[in-house]
Amino acid sequence: MVLTTASISLLGNTLMILLIHRDPRLHTPMYFLLSQLSLMDLMLVSTVVPKMAAVYVTDKKLISPAGCGLQIFFFLTLGGGECFLLAAMAYDRYVAVCHPLSYPILMNWRLCLGMTVGSWLLGATDGLMQAAATLSFPYCSAREIDHFFCEAPTLVRLACADTSVFEYVMYICCVLMLLLPFFLILMSYGLILSAVLQMRTKEARKKAFATCSSHLAVVGLFYGAAIFIYMRPKSYRSASHDKIVSLFYTIFTPVLNPLIYSLRNNEVKGALRKCLGHFSHA
Repeated sequence: MVLTTASISLLGNTLMILLIHRDPRLHTPMYFLLSQLSLMDLMLVSTVVPKMAAVYVTDKKLISPAGCGLQIFFFLTLGGGECFLLAAMAYDRYVAVCHPLSYPILMNWRLCLGMTVGSWLLGATDGLMQAAATLSFPYCSAREIDHFFCEAPTLVRLACADTSVFEYVMYICCVLMLLLPFFLILMSYGLILSAVLQMRTKEARKKAFATCSSHLAVVGLFYGAAIFIYMRPKSYRSASHDKIVSLFYTIFTPVLNPLIYSLRNNEVKGALRKCLGHFSHA
């Protein structure tokens, strides 16, 4: 089931990147941000699933410290970057709906590229700090990770040292990387919904509500699962719960993102039909 879901995610996100790259009509800030989201999801699935599949197939449940550190780094780089990128996408939608005439000024290419680069850099900074700090702890006899991939909170439980300072710093990072972007997203969609309520036609309101609710559902799933894992006190953590909840932001949301954000979009559907027509005539 996991491999099937991961394969769908890889295909969906690869298709989104190719469509946005090939079709000039999709060369706008909104679709550029969507292509970055697809790239992050593509890499996120590739960071976790291949090693997970290899363990199940070969039954060799081993990973080197370096491999574990790299997995933590890439996972947090991509997951953290996605937190900020989703906030940037919410701002883009807010400007498009609430200030359509000022959109070229308020959401210009320079700002779009700046937000994208900032998302990648902030995610990479968090990933580097947490990977280095996690691997610096001494680990005693128990070196069995009760998880399907290396994740910082799971490794901290195995450390035979005082990790309270690290956990406090990690909590502060989570406030900045999870709660702050999540609050900005809720604020953006709150303003969008306020504008939607003022629309004259019932059909337009219905369409806007459907779009906003589906976006918020995926955002809530991603942020809710991440907050549950990274912001709970150590004493309340359970390995079985962590494994189930981690599936949501490592495998399930990367499948949902291209479906919710892109493939329901008429412009993307048009680009897909154009691409399929091009290949059928070739």
